[in-house]
Amino acid sequence: MSRYRPPQPASAAYITPEGYKALEEELQGIWKRRATVTAALTAAAAEGDRSENAEYIYRKKELRELDRRIKYLQKRLPALTQVNQTPTDKNKIYFGAWVRLADSDGNETVYRIVGPDETNAKKGYISMDSPLAKSLMKKTVDDEIQVQTPGGRIIVCVLEVSYSAIA
Repeated sequence: MSRYRPPQPASAAYITPEGYKALEEELQGIWKRRATVTAALTAAAAEGDRSENAEYIYRKKELRELDRRIKYLQKRLPALTQVNQTPTDKNKIYFGAWVRLADSDGNETVYRIVGPDETNAKKGYISMDSPLAKSLMKKTVDDEIQVQTPGGRIIVCVLEVSYSAIA
């Protein structure tokens, strides 16, 4: 039995201007962090035997992780398309929309549909590639949507659509 796994499908290359700015700031922060890690690595290397030097081994690993993230961001940022404009029909759900939903139990949640690079569960940002966001696209207020999730099928009703933050 082989361990082959087919490659994941490419994620959507759309991002909000705020998300793009956050990724750029992350890249700049990583470059600054890399300079301090490199200095610490040089100091650890000067201590002598590197095979038993925990500080040296740790800093090498940290530097590898930083370089991996830098490489990813330098490759991903130019491939992203910033979506600056709101759609002409602001009553329908599209990329960048804030959506208030109610489930069958009456619980309300607010989500923002964003690109896969800026998803954040704590902020309520969901990827446009997620099953929920895909089923919400082009829907309007009072539409009921059935979504198949890993936890089972859920039914939600759209209560509000906005292209500015919902309180």
